[in-house]
Amino acid sequence: MGQSLARVKIALLALLATMMVATAPGAAVAQIAAPSDGQITGTEGDTLGEAPRSAMPGEVVAGETEAPEAVGAYTPRAPTKGKGMPTSYEDGALKSMTFQDQYSKDGDYAVWMHDAILLPVITVISLFVLALLLYVVMRFNRKSSPVPSRTTHNTAIEVVWTIVPVIILVIIAVPSITLLARQYETPPADAVTIKAVGYQWYWGYEYPDHDVELVSNMLSDADAIANGEPAQLAVDNRMVVPAGVPLRIQTTAADVIHSFAVPSLWFKQDAVPGRLNERMMTIEEPGVYYGQCSELCGTRHAYMPIAVEAVTMEEFENWVRVQGGSMPGDEELADEAVPLGQETGVEVDAGSDDADADIPAP
Repeated sequence: MGQSLARVKIALLALLATMMVATAPGAAVAQIAAPSDGQITGTEGDTLGEAPRSAMPGEVVAGETEAPEAVGAYTPRAPTKGKGMPTSYEDGALKSMTFQDQYSKDGDYAVWMHDAILLPVITVISLFVLALLLYVVMRFNRKSSPVPSRTTHNTAIEVVWTIVPVIILVIIAVPSITLLARQYETPPADAVTIKAVGYQWYWGYEYPDHDVELVSNMLSDADAIANGEPAQLAVDNRMVVPAGVPLRIQTTAADVIHSFAVPSLWFKQDAVPGRLNERMMTIEEPGVYYGQCSELCGTRHAYMPIAVEAVTMEEFENWVRVQGGSMPGDEELADEAVPLGQETGVEVDAGSDDADADIPAP
């Protein structure tokens, strides 16, 4: 009797071991082998079909029109040396002492006004005053004029030095007022809105129309140089905007007064706590444009840079979706894609004449 029970136990253990081996992953490998040519064969060498494989990054698999990784992809734009950033004295002595190249229409107009009107007027007035000083020194010194002049009034001179400055100021006032009016032009209703919030000591960017919000901090010098960007101007999260379309830039601050300034875009606007300032900006071409806070805001004022990345509209849409946001109109498109009757929960028979009657009134 005892031997029979032992034999039954041994048989059960053997059966259990056989079942475990059969269900182990190694059994399937032993029965089906995948040769290097991509064919899957059975135990007798019968071909079972092509071995499935996943697509490599950027590769298009047969039957697909585009690689899945390429759909909606976004790659940060590499900066162009000398574009949207200050020029060092070593790279260009003269260029380092003047304005940066401008990439907005307001900036082009302002630089033209400076080069064509202000600089010539300043130069002529300075040279004229210098010539008068030299003339007075040479003509009315003690040696040349031992007896001082007793002239107290000269009507002609007084008229000239009143009329000429007025004419100069009028000449300067026309382009100045034009530039001020251009800088305070109201953004259109469909402008892309970005709200820049100054903190001690970093920037936050909010896109209210796209449900995107991010924080931008300065990169270390080593990380910035490794990325090919200027030190103390590169950030971890740039303010990404579309190029060639109006932008509504709103600025405010959470603590003290800051100032959002990007020299190559001719843009500078204070960020004041409790106040929302607004101004339109349009960037003419894609690129990376650097700026800094231009209002003394504390001990780390010099370490809250600004990096604006202008991209094409398609790249901007991809960036928005990568950030988890959405473009205006996406909800309407999604609603239109819902089959008739699905959102109301009512089944509609397309072949019935009373299909419209089954849809409840809104």
